[in-house]
Amino acid sequence: MSSQRKFFVIGNWKMNVDKARINDIVKFMSAASLDPNTEAVVGCPSCYLTYARQRLPEQIAVAAQNCYKVARGNFSGEISPDMILDSGCEWVILGHPERRTIFKESDQLIAEKVAHAQQTGIKIIACLCETSEDRDTNRTEEVLFGQMKSLAATITDWSRVVIAFEALWASNTGVLATPAQVQEALANIREWLRVNVSEKVANSTRILYAGSVSSSNCRELAQLEDLDGFLVGSAALKPDIIDIINARRPDVSSLIKHFQRSTARQA
Repeated sequence: MSSQRKFFVIGNWKMNVDKARINDIVKFMSAASLDPNTEAVVGCPSCYLTYARQRLPEQIAVAAQNCYKVARGNFSGEISPDMILDSGCEWVILGHPERRTIFKESDQLIAEKVAHAQQTGIKIIACLCETSEDRDTNRTEEVLFGQMKSLAATITDWSRVVIAFEALWASNTGVLATPAQVQEALANIREWLRVNVSEKVANSTRILYAGSVSSSNCRELAQLEDLDGFLVGSAALKPDIIDIINARRPDVSSLIKHFQRSTARQA
């Protein structure tokens, strides 16, 4: 856990919202007291980017869930980074595990998307994933490092990139990754950056965890040394996202205990 890296939480709505549901989410997020030390973002379907941006508080950023690798052309159904920026949004998620596994996007295609997105100046949440098969066959490091190598070859400005690691075997499966398993994966990714990019990039790049993050486990995970935030799925549609954004904010009970200890020392 590093104080130089601002905590970052993105709640990805995926294909689960319409205007009415966005209005409900906006209502409870706008009314909440959000930790100012956390950078909060929502991942929105492309057809609602402008709608969400116009309704959410300014301090909550909006990300597109995908984009293509060129600025314009005959690519029906795709959107470009310039279109996202023109919608008033500043982030894009690339290489999400669902894009890799369901839509079979290759490391090469994802890298090409990242390269073009970097040229436009949009900020990127670049995703890595580990499947059940990867874990069962002890290929976790091989797969993650291969994904990192492909991404790193295209990134010229690491200050505008956040890395998100998802343990797919712990996403909506009933199996939760332990804090030790999460820390090991994130530490390996950071060490890869240290060895293959630079010490500066390794120390400054934010690395997120995804995989059934909830209001009940976020506080414990938020204390991990190499964790800088979360990429959140289903919990992003509920008020639970507030607890996750505030995962590093001291809760009331800890503040009371701190006050009591201070008072006892002064007595």
